[in-house]
Amino acid sequence: MSEASTTFPGAFVVITEFHVKADSMAAFLDAASDDARHSIADEPGCRQFDVVAVEGEANAVVFYEVYDDRAAFDRHLDAPHLKRFQAAFPALVVDERPVRFAARHHPHG
Repeated sequence: MSEASTTFPGAFVVITEFHVKADSMAAFLDAASDDARHSIADEPGCRQFDVVAVEGEANAVVFYEVYDDRAAFDRHLDAPHLKRFQAAFPALVVDERPVRFAARHHPHG
């Protein structure tokens, strides 16, 4: 995942997009779900981690992740469950788009 050069106020949002091989969707979703589950359960700074299949775009999957701040996301980069996902996904995807960073302004909390 790439580095963000800007500090955002409020919740730190990470958006990652994948184009998954047609015959690998089930394996990809299993690996992604493991990462998402453990992010929420094991990382106090992870507020939300959605794995989303994009309607109308065959084999497109988006991760929408919300962290307390950039430091919480940086801790996520060293998590064992992310290492598992990073080892599994390259064989399952056609490509990964550049990671985007954003700030969530609503809802607050």
